[in-house]
Amino acid sequence: MSAADDLPLRINGLLQSDDPLSCDYLGMIAELVHKKESSGLEWRKYVELLYEKVRHEIENNTGRPISPVTFGTSGWRGILGKDLFCKSVAQVILAIVEMYKELDHSAELAGVLGAASLEEVRQRGCVVGYDNRFCGDLLARVAAQVLDREGIKIYFAGETTTGVLSASVLQLDAAFSINFTPSHNPLEYGGLKFNAADGGPAATEVTRAITERAQGIIGENRLPFSLAEGSKVPEMPKSIKRIDSLSLWQNHLKKNYDAHGLEYAGIIEGFEKKEDLVVVIDSVHGASRLHIDAMFKNTGSERLIHLRKEKDVTFGGVAPEPSSENMRAVVETLQQRPEKFKLGAIIDPDGDRIRFTDGNIEISMNQFGAMAYHFLHEWKKKSGLVAKTVASSNLANAVAAALGEDVFEPKVGFKEFKPVIGKALVCFEESDGISIIGHTPEKDAYIGLLLALDMVLTTGRNLGEYLHQIEETYGFFYPDRDGIAVSVQGEKLLTALAGLEKYQEGSSVEIEGESRIIDKVIDVDGRKMIFNDGSWLMIRPSGTEPKVRFYVESRTADGTQELVKAAKNMLKEIGLL
Repeated sequence: MSAADDLPLRINGLLQSDDPLSCDYLGMIAELVHKKESSGLEWRKYVELLYEKVRHEIENNTGRPISPVTFGTSGWRGILGKDLFCKSVAQVILAIVEMYKELDHSAELAGVLGAASLEEVRQRGCVVGYDNRFCGDLLARVAAQVLDREGIKIYFAGETTTGVLSASVLQLDAAFSINFTPSHNPLEYGGLKFNAADGGPAATEVTRAITERAQGIIGENRLPFSLAEGSKVPEMPKSIKRIDSLSLWQNHLKKNYDAHGLEYAGIIEGFEKKEDLVVVIDSVHGASRLHIDAMFKNTGSERLIHLRKEKDVTFGGVAPEPSSENMRAVVETLQQRPEKFKLGAIIDPDGDRIRFTDGNIEISMNQFGAMAYHFLHEWKKKSGLVAKTVASSNLANAVAAALGEDVFEPKVGFKEFKPVIGKALVCFEESDGISIIGHTPEKDAYIGLLLALDMVLTTGRNLGEYLHQIEETYGFFYPDRDGIAVSVQGEKLLTALAGLEKYQEGSSVEIEGESRIIDKVIDVDGRKMIFNDGSWLMIRPSGTEPKVRFYVESRTADGTQELVKAAKNMLKEIGLL
């Protein structure tokens, strides 16, 4: 019997099992959605039944997360029901509260958290929100109960995006935010992001403090209130203040016009008047589906086309990330339109990543970040440096050098931009995240969307045409990335990768049958080797799984694969392949 033939048996086995920990309900949901056309089953009915099982597990799991709680660059992520459930979430929120209780005698914590005392935190409060993930509202309710019992004011945003929540923290002068989202991870995942008073991703000292306290609380099996099996999950506290987070984001944007030069009302009005411009936005069923019409002032224009705007916690079975595969519907829609100017974008579930197209070419953040910098500097007449993660394209470096400006190039992770917030005109990373001066220190798809729209309106060019103009002026760059599984992780992996240190400035590397000289080495995050022709390759360990990632950039369209081969050869030489 094939896996497809025994699908009904496997589903019924899960539904009848009395051992939730051994049941991969969400994996079965993903399989069902993927095979919905060929299974011959009433798949929607079974998906609903399986989600009932997931909800019961989230409410009643009295054990520990199957993986240790760890706060990385973008918070805590894990499998819903197995890692993130009511009890574990309550314990992690308690860990955050206990961290704040130490403020009164920790100047170091006060500095990175932006608050001086627990009483100040209680008064300023916390903004709580979630994306479209299954049971996000339930987990937010648990978090609110813990915070309320500790006397912390709660601003409740409901379903919203990461960038909007960040702006809400700043506009309300809140002490911190709790956002339930695993960003662009598949449907099996849940997540919790913590941002401090600056509205940006938490500093390493903070994530370390939360992780240590959470693991201790879970190890001791402490609970902030009763969540015994069969108990009713507490309702949302009556003391909460419900907020319109998008309005707060809009106010934040308008308030900081002098810094960034993006006139929100004028940009939207420009779209309304420009009858030869069509905009297509794909929300992939994520939280941005709730905001797009309102962002465009609910004009109802037929030139604003919104794809995958229905609520769907399964994302239709796709990995909900801004990818070339997921962009196809946007491209096809644009290509069928008669308008001269075309702008397409895809946004991830929590609205902190965005990728663009004009119907002819796809524009990732590697290119768009440099375009945004050029636009603010040359068209908006703003002066300042550009900030980009070390794995991002060097197109922005070329633009900055020609303009006589500096480049800040930290390791991967948006929180690494903290030293230049308020100084850098643009902060961006190759994984489709961006923010700008005067906005939030958190990546935000919406600010990217407004930038792209303003570019088209102001320059009178489609994005691809504007990019080509920049490339003609500053040079052509062709980035790519890849990764490969390895057999070791952690310290063993770092020890093995130390073998790359033999590739120093002045060393020769064979690429495409030719020797290239390493002109510069950057080792802030793995090892980035820049060659004398301006091409480069970078090798770094994954922070979450036994993988090595490599990023490359060629100065010719057909050179990227040769750089990938060179990276793999280096890994062979040090014994990782």
